[in-house]
Amino acid sequence: MEILTIEIKDSKAYQLLQSLEALNIIKVIKKSTAKNSDLAEKYAGKLPYEVAEKLENYVNESRSEWNRGDI
Repeated sequence: MEILTIEIKDSKAYQLLQSLEALNIIKVIKKSTAKNSDLAEKYAGKLPYEVAEKLENYVNESRSEWNRGDI
């Protein structure tokens, strides 16, 4: 089986998909009109500030070590 993402441009297309689902030809997995959001918006506030700050410091330190060639 293959999973496809499609964009519905007309209500008739959605009705057709519902008919195909009723015939057990396809299965509609996600019925959503949400647009792809910016990752910063999607994950904003998911980490506590202290954890995010430690992670950012670690990443910056790792990058500087990589650029210096210490590893």
